Amino acid sequence: MQKKRLLDIVRDKICFKYYSFSIERTYIYWIKYFILFHDKKYPIEMGENEIESFLTHLAVEKKISLTT
Repeated sequence: MQKKRLLDIVRDKICFKYYSFSIERTYIYWIKYFILFHDKKYPIEMGENEIESFLTHLAVEKKISLTT
């Protein structure tokens, strides 16, 4: 049996919680952006440092609001 891919697991969870399609699209977008930012490193291999560098990148370089 093949393991489920991360984005499939996220989609299942979002569906289970009855979130809207636009919420699903947004979550998937940010997850993909995070993974691509770290050169396609699998999220389970990352930790606090990677999260902090990503959020700093968004705030400083992309000028994205904290509420986003």
